[in-house]
Amino acid sequence: MTTLKIDSIADNLISIHPLLFKSISRPLRNQTSITPGGMYVLGSLKRNGTQSMSDIGKCLSMPKPHVTVIVDKLIEEGYVERQSDPNDRRVVNILLTEKGLEDFENIKQEISENLKLKLSKLSDEEQEILADASQKVREILISILSKE
Repeated sequence: MTTLKIDSIADNLISIHPLLFKSISRPLRNQTSITPGGMYVLGSLKRNGTQSMSDIGKCLSMPKPHVTVIVDKLIEEGYVERQSDPNDRRVVNILLTEKGLEDFENIKQEISENLKLKLSKLSDEEQEILADASQKVREILISILSKE
């Protein structure tokens, strides 16, 4: 593959995140006090169960001090709790509360509905193209991550 093609792919992938942020995360800011980073942490806890701060950071590619700030805010809001690890008192695990899970699911549902509304305005052809392209991009990104 040529360098120009790789450069083009990199540019396209880099530009996707800000576009998704504008269409998904920005409307979220008006509906909840949970930041996008907070949603990522809640999502990680939902997928992986109780995690240490370091594990959350690794899952989300965030530095531990950044995770700590987010988790402290989530604790303040009652979305997560700290729990000492019974096997190692030095380790503090973070667990999702019932309120955290419920609010996470509700916000995720609202985001999904908002996005579906926007997608429904596309033509059938555009929907088909986006469905195929997004599935392929997802599969390729998963493949890239599995090779690391």
